[in-house]
Amino acid sequence: MKKILGPMRRAIQQFHMIENGDRIAVGLSGGKDSIALLAALARYQKFAPVQFDLEAVTIDAGLEGMDFSPLITYCHDIHVPYTILKTSIATVVFDIRNESNPCSLCARMRRGALHNLCRRLNCNKLALGHHADDAVETFFLSLFFEGRINTFQPVTFLDRKQITLIRPLVFVKEKDIIYDSECQSLPIIGSTCPADGFTKREDVKNFIAKMRAEIPDLNKKVLSAIQNPHPFIPWTKNLKK
Repeated sequence: MKKILGPMRRAIQQFHMIENGDRIAVGLSGGKDSIALLAALARYQKFAPVQFDLEAVTIDAGLEGMDFSPLITYCHDIHVPYTILKTSIATVVFDIRNESNPCSLCARMRRGALHNLCRRLNCNKLALGHHADDAVETFFLSLFFEGRINTFQPVTFLDRKQITLIRPLVFVKEKDIIYDSECQSLPIIGSTCPADGFTKREDVKNFIAKMRAEIPDLNKKVLSAIQNPHPFIPWTKNLKK
């Protein structure tokens, strides 16, 4: 797991993500990224220069066919407490609201439930499994569909909830998660969401894959631009005549 632990430790130190005494909730979706994050943080916990506690959390949206028992077993084996919050998010999104763009509402509801669960468990930080490729995809999503230059921050403090979001995998490449032999042995829960694979993010992922055929270091260049200390200066209307 060296290709994951090295960049993760660099991100933690560069952005001061973890401090002594933190109680960190790790959001488990069932996908490869979140379970890889939990495995890496559990490993990092053993040699980290500070002491912190881990707690795994999952928001069960109520989708049929989702079986979280492999995650329960894994968290038990690595001695990390695990809480699953059952909700009716899927019913609200697909049945009651019948959303044409279900991902947006589902994400907002999941975030709210996740933040409230963190507070209930007295966790001051929430770790999410977004990696470097996610940052690049979010950049293009914002550019293409929102008309703005933006992506998520490695560390975000939520003032209303008094919770800090951290993304320790922001320097980790997705391929290093996919092809890591230890990650391949981790339990992954396949999503039963009817919108899975038919999202704007999936379209952008496919677009980036095609662009990389022409620009192999595309991700590296975009990540470099995101971290450029010289701010982008937008065009402004000249009000003076």
